[in-house]
Amino acid sequence: MASVPFTKPLLATLIAAAAGACTAAVPAAPASPDLVRRQAQVDKIVGDISPQRIEAHVRKLVGFKTRHTMSDTVSDTVGIGAARRWIKAELERCGAAAGGRLQVSFDSHVAPVSARISRPTEIVNVVATLPGTQAASKERIYVVSGHYDSRNTDIMDATGDSPGANDDASGTAAVMEMACVMARHQFDATIVFMAVAAEEQGLLGAAHWAEQARLKNLNLQGMFTNDIIGSSRAEDGRVDDRQVRLFAESIPATRENSESNRALLATGGENDSTSRQLARHVKEVGERYVPGFTVNVIQRRDRYLRGGDHMPFLERGFAALRFTEPNEDFAHQHQNVRKEGAMQYGDLPEFNDYNYIAKVARVNAAALATLSLAPAAPQKVQMRTAKLENDSSLVWQANGEPDLAGYRIVWRDTTAAQWQGALFVGNVTEATVKLSKDNYFFGVQAVDKDGNVSVATYPMPLR
Repeated sequence: MASVPFTKPLLATLIAAAAGACTAAVPAAPASPDLVRRQAQVDKIVGDISPQRIEAHVRKLVGFKTRHTMSDTVSDTVGIGAARRWIKAELERCGAAAGGRLQVSFDSHVAPVSARISRPTEIVNVVATLPGTQAASKERIYVVSGHYDSRNTDIMDATGDSPGANDDASGTAAVMEMACVMARHQFDATIVFMAVAAEEQGLLGAAHWAEQARLKNLNLQGMFTNDIIGSSRAEDGRVDDRQVRLFAESIPATRENSESNRALLATGGENDSTSRQLARHVKEVGERYVPGFTVNVIQRRDRYLRGGDHMPFLERGFAALRFTEPNEDFAHQHQNVRKEGAMQYGDLPEFNDYNYIAKVARVNAAALATLSLAPAAPQKVQMRTAKLENDSSLVWQANGEPDLAGYRIVWRDTTAAQWQGALFVGNVTEATVKLSKDNYFFGVQAVDKDGNVSVATYPMPLR
């Protein structure tokens, strides 16, 4: 049996109980791969993330004076046009240096006049795609983004200096750094690194890409946005550089629930949405590869009644999360640069903590790497309900990856946020655990021969 480092002593008893009480549809399961070791490739990626390069990218973006969505697109030194051309050129440069596998392009559309767009405006995302190399996994996609546009107090001010060092040059620089570092490596699945536009004008760039992904029926299994990840200092001066907030939605607030969401509600699985499952993976892996740093999962879609570029993905049914610093300083966000007495306002680069941004980027990179190396999450996972029993019998559809080692059942108490117990059951498609489905939540993960573990899939009732 292999278990993840869960809390004790409560689950020590549960794991011991389940270890001798799990039956499968085939003979005894083989020994599990090592599922908790740190892998050399991921350690290398995490270690190569550079705060110095991130700072240089932030300062370069700030140097364009304004990156407002409706700012200058002709100048080579000022405005959003110059910024996006530089981002594209920089990604092309580091992609070429890494062997040429990073595919960089613009993704554009024209936004019509709206509340925050005074004239038809071209919205341009910069998209860098690192194709997966395993035939069974390359169509599976993970996306990470930051938005490169900026704003002043007046959302329609397209000419005034708007440095946007934290909101969101910090996220854009982190994504660029991840792309340049990870382009040197190969992954089973595909990773898309995006600098998106017009977040401040209504999430327009992200919404366009997400809608195209929906229309193309892309196998998009996870999306992260990094927005306001620059500062470790709160407005009252407190410094907290040891955690990041990760916002994860439960059941979406839609007029009508889908069949899957109704099943979650019917079985008490409101905390087992695909986004919450993705967040569990990010927390476990991020804290493993960035010791001493906490991924603080916030069980909300975003900050209270606020939003970001993950929301268009959520609205189209994709799992999506938002990374944000622990405490925002609103004197340095959406403010014209000015000084009032001793108080400096404005989103300036000196207020960023570049070592902190690097830590957040490392969590992102570790999560993306492990997700893209692991098998896909198991499909059609179901809990047998044909008879009343105190055991829990799960069935699922077999994965197709050639390096699959088998599957792991995970469980937690109904009041727990993270998985607390785990049992590797081998390469089978059915297993029974002597723990009651009345008392615990379960999931099934796929495991490859190198010990890479998928996101867990919550079982739906098999009637």
